[in-house]
Amino acid sequence: MRARVRDGDPYAFEVLFAEHAKSVYNHAFRTTGDWSAAEDVVALTFLEAWRLRDRVDAEGGSLRPWLLGIAVNVARNVRRTGRRHEAALARMPRDQTVPDFADDLVGRIDDTETIAKIRQSLAKLRRSEREVFALCVWARLDSASAAEALGIPVGTVRSRLSRARTKLKRMLGPQAQGAPPSPGEAAPYPVPAARPAGRPIPAASRLGKDLR
Repeated sequence: MRARVRDGDPYAFEVLFAEHAKSVYNHAFRTTGDWSAAEDVVALTFLEAWRLRDRVDAEGGSLRPWLLGIAVNVARNVRRTGRRHEAALARMPRDQTVPDFADDLVGRIDDTETIAKIRQSLAKLRRSEREVFALCVWARLDSASAAEALGIPVGTVRSRLSRARTKLKRMLGPQAQGAPPSPGEAAPYPVPAARPAGRPIPAASRLGKDLR
């Protein structure tokens, strides 16, 4: 599979997309907190993967760490673009009309606000710690795979993850500590690969498991 991707086999890229697009999307949504931005990250990640295909080693395992490493860099650029866009909107006159939100969003308002609070805490971490946390906890990469994705030593991944968990426990307090202990690695948030019609995002108490 790696060799075919490196050689630019279109069918191999179709398979690559089918196998990993949802994983990239979930990671992008958790790091951007925005459905539209996450979709942009997915599209740009696979375009960049095509451009960088000649860098793929023919030997090795899953290409998921490589794709998530590309997604990390793409998400950085998307967030910078988003901040510039928000700044431009802030300079425009306020529209007094009230938007008519879709019915399926109403039931998810509380969870969306909760996720926003969690992301506010994550935003207080150093970017390097935040990216390691997202890859190891939410994307469930092991230390070696996260190191491959970010191009850093395994020991650096482990130390950054440890610092991130310690800081988040301190910032979130009872919100993180009140969750029941997990017997092993916590399962990732089940964020779907498309805008959900009725499936809510898990509540904030789930983060406590991820911090253990």
